[in-house]
Amino acid sequence: MFKNKNFDKKFFPLSTSLMNSDIMRKIFVKGSGELQKQQTLKSSAEIFGKGLHSGVDVRLKIKPAEVDSGIIFLRKDLSDSPKIHASADKVTSVLRATTLEENGVKVFTVEHLMSALNVCGIDNAEIELDAEEPPVLNGNSIDFFKFIKSAGIVEQSKERREICINKIYRVDSDDRKKFIIALPYDGFRVSFTSINPHKIVGIQYADFEITEEIYEKEIAPARTIAYEKEVAALREMGLGLGGTIENVIVYNDEGWLNKLIYPDELVRHKILDVIGDIRLAGFVKCHIIASASGHALNTQLAKKIYSDFKGIKN
Repeated sequence: MFKNKNFDKKFFPLSTSLMNSDIMRKIFVKGSGELQKQQTLKSSAEIFGKGLHSGVDVRLKIKPAEVDSGIIFLRKDLSDSPKIHASADKVTSVLRATTLEENGVKVFTVEHLMSALNVCGIDNAEIELDAEEPPVLNGNSIDFFKFIKSAGIVEQSKERREICINKIYRVDSDDRKKFIIALPYDGFRVSFTSINPHKIVGIQYADFEITEEIYEKEIAPARTIAYEKEVAALREMGLGLGGTIENVIVYNDEGWLNKLIYPDELVRHKILDVIGDIRLAGFVKCHIIASASGHALNTQLAKKIYSDFKGIKN
């Protein structure tokens, strides 16, 4: 499918003829003509739990923030409550989760919370943590989504600057067996193919136009996944210490150890992660197409888009 020489490049502009087409003009004119106001939370709210990888008890408090603040994590367990801005240029690790770091201070496994913030349209918020990882809760983003909704959402005085990409972005794995693409699109859509060699999981595909209603019903409840034989090795690495059968779907060579919410729960969770990782670039209007992508490729894509549009405040 991608033998064309243009698609062999990891990142390339649209052709002049496509940029001049009626379709593209419609995308950019409509996108620039429907600017929304920035949004923050109406009130503060707190949630408690354990970190997925650290297993450490954590209190998370989300608070309203001023216009153009962006999403800011504050480590309240450290002196002076250092800040970590949630932007693609702060990504420093993608080992089983997305890690942000600023001035030597880290917060990791941010993707589930960022996913919910993206879909809820939160431009500005302060997120206080008394540990380095948000709570895993149910291993998905539905509780974060409801948590944000319960706090309330209010419009602010300045307009949001959505990113309407004017290029096709593509990132491939080194072996070119995995990829993620962002196409110009008047909306936000994710099409994902998950490829797992194990017969229990196999190939899964899902395609969603991302709206609050679809997200709440079809994506946010999907939990993270683990292979039983890998659990001990992960814990020896200091990972998955907060994972349980209640917040992770686990499979072995005989089948699933817990009941699935969806028969294709894995690929839905992959889409949840993409939504969170791409938010690090801003609010991006695009159609994302991915095959076997994970946090590494997701955040590389976010970094490319962020680099081109970093003057835009969200």
